[in-house]
Amino acid sequence: MPNILLILADDLGYGDVGCYNDQAKVATPNIDRLAREGMRFTDAHSPATVCTPSRYSLLTGQMAFRIPRGSTVFTGVGGPSLIAPGRLTLPAMLRAKGYVTACVGKWHVGLTFFDQAGQPVRGSGVEAVRRVDFSRRIEGGPVDHGFDRFFGTACCPTTDWLYAFIENDRVPVPPTGPLDKSKLPNHPYAQDCRAGLIAPNFLMEEVDLVFLRKSREFIETHVRTRPGQPFFLYHATQAVHLPSFAAAPFKGKTRAGPHGDFIHELDYVVGELLATLDRLGVARNTLAIFTSDNGPETTAVIHMRADYGHNGARPWRGMKRDGWEGGHRVPLLVRWPGQVKPGTTNAQLTSLTDLMATIAAIVGAELPANAAEDSFNMLPVWLGKDTGPIRPYLLQQAFGGVRTLSIRRGPWKYLDHTGSGGNAYEQNPELKPFILPETAPGAPGQLYNLDVDPGETKNLYFDQPQIVKELKALLDQSKASGRSRPAQPRHDL
Repeated sequence: MPNILLILADDLGYGDVGCYNDQAKVATPNIDRLAREGMRFTDAHSPATVCTPSRYSLLTGQMAFRIPRGSTVFTGVGGPSLIAPGRLTLPAMLRAKGYVTACVGKWHVGLTFFDQAGQPVRGSGVEAVRRVDFSRRIEGGPVDHGFDRFFGTACCPTTDWLYAFIENDRVPVPPTGPLDKSKLPNHPYAQDCRAGLIAPNFLMEEVDLVFLRKSREFIETHVRTRPGQPFFLYHATQAVHLPSFAAAPFKGKTRAGPHGDFIHELDYVVGELLATLDRLGVARNTLAIFTSDNGPETTAVIHMRADYGHNGARPWRGMKRDGWEGGHRVPLLVRWPGQVKPGTTNAQLTSLTDLMATIAAIVGAELPANAAEDSFNMLPVWLGKDTGPIRPYLLQQAFGGVRTLSIRRGPWKYLDHTGSGGNAYEQNPELKPFILPETAPGAPGQLYNLDVDPGETKNLYFDQPQIVKELKALLDQSKASGRSRPAQPRHDL
């Protein structure tokens, strides 16, 4: 069975990398290398348009809108975990098949911290962080959901109220005082730091380098001590979530400002992880997957377009939080030497929820009916053996969760809501220039044919009532049934 390296970038848009955008203003040679040496998907989607629900769905194969609090985006010491006790996860499935499993980086699926009385800390903001007894075990984290070890952060590493590293289920170096923002860079991409508490060993501009060091140490130790046992490493970066704090070696190295430098650092991290596999002689037996949790952040899109001519959402409409394509169509690169043909491009419709069923097929794991309800086996696609569409349809949730769902079948995309489903374009002066004319005034939803209108410019809600009816019914049926993957596996795959 192959080792598995899953790299999840944060807020990296479809147009942020060279192999997806020939007009990108930042070179990404290491990410592009994965495309040359593997398969590049052009119709891949994050399950949601924001961090927490996308990560939940990637790890469980289930759309987050199906569970309580499924549209939550955690901050600080927020929780409890969205993953219910007993829910089968990708790492738990792999551990049962003999893998050593590790998570490095941003968790952001919810945790439970406790106060000095042993009670769960509820609430948000810096006051919730102040109530935490950091000598106590943290519950609901990666080591409670299938990972053997964890090093990372509770939520967005350099954005949220708690600036401290977690190791397994503890904070070894707790925060000791407030973040001093006066010592941090000040530019349009640096305004996302909340006034939280910070640990003395938490260097805001070096977080991704710390994560990289921990992942390299895990791979090196594993190969040295357990060479015959496969590993699964889930590396979830800080980059390129705002604030864009590139480390010192990367500052000023691009002509695309601080955020361009941050994309450059992300590409370096990818290259170093691949180089580690090469150096240790395990690259040929390692499945490497690279993707992103949603589209690019609004601030990054606005300023990168205006200042540097770089559009991280290109060629799609929308951005992070939105139900339009720019909010969830993401890079997906798969390299598996000897199995996935190098330099191939595939237009198969797929979601990050599909990773669980696909990897289950690779390792011979049987998925029970009450797991991975929205995950489809894409292994035939990866191996170049697909003869047609595997997914009957694709579900998507925007920032509003169950209130802002959409469904895609073939070229037809139906959004069961008005507007973006996320960003308030009319209320934000910087977003107003992105507003397109309303082509179906009064329509309660939106219908687009992406084959002829990939930019989602013409709402066909009133022009194609039968398709609207069919897709709305299919969406409602999927919501009611609790799944999109058939309960019985398809034996023709």
